[in-house]
Amino acid sequence: MDAHRSIDAVWKLESARIVAGLTRLVHDVGLAEEMAQDALVAALEQWPESGVPDNPGAWLMAVAKRRAIDHLRRSRRLEELGDTDEPEAAEAEPEQDDVLRLMFLSCHPVLPAPARVALTLRLLGGLTTAEIARAFLLSEPKIAQRVATAKRTLAEERVPFELPERAELAGRLSSVLEVIYLIFNEGYSATSGDDLMRPGLTLEALRLGRLLARLAPGEAEVHGLVALMEIQQSRSAARTGPSGEPIQLHQQNRGRWDRLLIRRGFTAMLKAREAGGKPGPYLLQGAIAVCHAQARTAEDTDWTQIATLYDALVRLLPTPIVQLNRAVAYGRAHGPAAGLAMADALLSDPALQDYHLLPGVRADLLAELGRNDEARVEFQRAAALTRNAAERAFLHRRADGLPTGGHPVRTLADAAADFLARDTLDAATVRSYGQTLRRLRATLGGQLPLASLTADQVTRVFTTAWGDAAATTWNRHRSALRSFAAWAGMDDLGAGLDRRAETSTRIPSIAPARLDALWSQDLPLRERTLWRLLHESAAGVRTVLSLDIEHLDLEDRRAEIGGTWVSWRSGTARLLPELLAGRTRGPLFLADRRPAPARTPAAADLCPETGRRRLSYERAEYLFKQATRPLDPDGRGYTLRQLKPRN
Repeated sequence: MDAHRSIDAVWKLESARIVAGLTRLVHDVGLAEEMAQDALVAALEQWPESGVPDNPGAWLMAVAKRRAIDHLRRSRRLEELGDTDEPEAAEAEPEQDDVLRLMFLSCHPVLPAPARVALTLRLLGGLTTAEIARAFLLSEPKIAQRVATAKRTLAEERVPFELPERAELAGRLSSVLEVIYLIFNEGYSATSGDDLMRPGLTLEALRLGRLLARLAPGEAEVHGLVALMEIQQSRSAARTGPSGEPIQLHQQNRGRWDRLLIRRGFTAMLKAREAGGKPGPYLLQGAIAVCHAQARTAEDTDWTQIATLYDALVRLLPTPIVQLNRAVAYGRAHGPAAGLAMADALLSDPALQDYHLLPGVRADLLAELGRNDEARVEFQRAAALTRNAAERAFLHRRADGLPTGGHPVRTLADAAADFLARDTLDAATVRSYGQTLRRLRATLGGQLPLASLTADQVTRVFTTAWGDAAATTWNRHRSALRSFAAWAGMDDLGAGLDRRAETSTRIPSIAPARLDALWSQDLPLRERTLWRLLHESAAGVRTVLSLDIEHLDLEDRRAEIGGTWVSWRSGTARLLPELLAGRTRGPLFLADRRPAPARTPAAADLCPETGRRRLSYERAEYLFKQATRPLDPDGRGYTLRQLKPRN
């Protein structure tokens, strides 16, 4: 056990250097990692018997290098080493910048952000696939696929193992910093799960940030990010109560803040200033963190200075989340009315329509203004949107702690449930109307008193959610809203929603060559089956997504639903039994997760065997667009309707 613990510790410290050195040798990060893993396996086999070497990192590097040289010999590439008669030349110590090169490679913009995060933790953090999966509450196969796809993409795109040129350094460094901060934020404020924090990720991000600061000491933004993370991490012991409940910044016991981490943060800020240059986003955020750390009490916080720093940050990084943080600062510096006005301006931003912190911020500001009924609705809406259990419970407590107005009122959620429960609606109509009403509840809050629902609010929801949608989609949701409004006796709700003219344009099918490229990808089973079935049957997307297992006749390769026949060929026939996995009832295509208690679907859309809901059209369309973006010359991705074969 002692040897195994030593191996784990050494691997965490040395794996990045080993993989980096091997990548410089074999020019393939995937192959380099395999060889490094071979050396790790050799250590696991030998060290328990022979003991841990005096220089374990050098031992691992030597074993891995020998495997690399053997590979190069076998593939007749020894000439790339210089002198083919002296393979020992390949065993020279790795270059100082190899680990920095590996950072830039793992965080290359050609990879999507989730892949960059997973690959960085794998190659530079030395984490196993299982450890990464546990940290992000994802399945191990999903992380393994993400890492494998990232390596394959780097190889296919021929991304070089080299430091970026000065002209592109700023952009590439920004990508590295973004990945490190994404890792830190997921650990500092977990987006899902039961716990508010995942300390393993924050510590790994800090380690990577400190490593990057040593490798690139002249970059002010690197030191700014390190300062930001050090100071934020210093509050970790004070951020939760005895039961894991969140404690807001102004209520924290500052005596529990880690003074050593704060001093490290201050030191990093000094290094950032010594590096010079125009302040960047991370340096400004680090300066904001310093303002908080310097205040002995919450009342001593210089909110005016923080608001000024946010003004500068918004000019550099005008993202919706930065603007929301600025609204918080303005609410503290200039009063809750000023902060609420800034937060309200973000209500029509599509990027924030499902972001729980927007209603959470509004709720705080509304409560400070004494508008308790509105604040309660916003706290409840924020609780419905968050996927973190500790945060959800905290938000519910905030809502329950506000004074009530007295008499119970009919809410939007109550009215929507009664409207959809009518016997006169068939299952397809319930699904269609339900999508519209779920969006209204998510954006406005299910506890919003129905009597206070206005046409302006409805128009804002429609414009934000479906402003850029096709006319048919807009009109479908408009029709659902008009039906609901007529039923509720509020006919004016759709006053701001004009019907859009629908044009029938022929949608081009995907070219055969690109279809072949799509089928050759390593795709999840559900997507492979759905896409094959759509292509082979030429049936409508909604028809196929409405299929239940009971509709299927696997032997005859066909299904009947609502008087419509859907048939398929051998490609789908091979996949369907594996997709069913023994299920005999319920929707054919299922969503990834079980629905939240507040979003229980109709019985017809719920699998009685797994508890998961039917895959939605919107989710299916999104997944297809993401998967086909690399195949689409325009880079937008294809739609599911384009899977219909050409006539």
